[in-house]
Amino acid sequence: MFRLFAAFGLMTALPWMPAAAQSRVEAIRERLVNANQWRDHVMVVAHRGGGLQAGMARFPENSRAAVEDAIRIGAEMVELDVQKSKDGMYVVFHDTWLDRSSNCKGILAERTLEELRACRLVIEGTGAVSDETVPTLAEMLSVTRERIFVNIDNKLDISELPSIVAVARELGVADQLVVKQNLWSAERIAEARRVVERIGPGVAFMPIIADDAVRDVDFLEIATRAFSADAVELIHWHAAGQPMTGDGGPLFGARARAVAARGDWHLWVNTYGIANKAGGMLSGGRGDELAVAAAFPRETYGFWAERGATMIQTDEPSAAIEWLTLNGYRRPYADEPAQHASAQTTAAE
Repeated sequence: MFRLFAAFGLMTALPWMPAAAQSRVEAIRERLVNANQWRDHVMVVAHRGGGLQAGMARFPENSRAAVEDAIRIGAEMVELDVQKSKDGMYVVFHDTWLDRSSNCKGILAERTLEELRACRLVIEGTGAVSDETVPTLAEMLSVTRERIFVNIDNKLDISELPSIVAVARELGVADQLVVKQNLWSAERIAEARRVVERIGPGVAFMPIIADDAVRDVDFLEIATRAFSADAVELIHWHAAGQPMTGDGGPLFGARARAVAARGDWHLWVNTYGIANKAGGMLSGGRGDELAVAAAFPRETYGFWAERGATMIQTDEPSAAIEWLTLNGYRRPYADEPAQHASAQTTAAE
């Protein structure tokens, strides 16, 4: 969708412009929309705002504190989960129930925003109650504005997406969003196109494609062309007791990478874990548990980078950025040359 904007002269920076002329968000946007020019840089997306790190929760998920930390460590994007209060306000919270991530009980959609203001976010694992309440989407976008991109994980019906984007438009940050939807058929593509038309121009739409439903690489080309996609979230399912993937599956194979190069879009992989499920369930068994808990980051982040992934959504953004930088999978932004130089020296030693 960003490419449509370029025709109207609304792109903020071009690849040949001096890096110093770009803001952080402009620099991230340039790398997002020009995938073929940045195949040697892996962008990092902080799952649920980036609250879970080092195998434990450091901040409440989907909290301001988590987002601030994701910005501080240099992540390009945060994923935020969007729900709706009883009185129709969009809030950022993962679960339908309040019990796990706050000190309140019950169903979120049965509470008004005023009632949700009384709910304090909890740090998962420790059970520590923070000072933060359930934030509205507008409040979180005010934190991210001009500082980092936002990936919206819409927990509601797809029909809500235009109204969700309207909140961002009011704040002037619609062009800093990536919205997404699962696609597996021509009918599903058509439904998503109707919603994207209602959203209007200037917002990136990203297909989500999983290999339990799609194994024909031709569908990747059809889906990405339908939306001029800048990235595709690709899921390589892994079942408990099965060996780790050795090739990345059909969606990360040579043909898929050729389609991505032809369409100039990023291959996105999810290494974050799912509670009570096999490690790396969304990434062929090569997830954050293997990278951090088992201390094999090369078998996770390195494996996916070598299979063409240029976007990794992770619960371990700090560990991922550090390892990717040390091993030459990230290129420095204008505001971090010293860090990159130090990392390259360390990697060479």
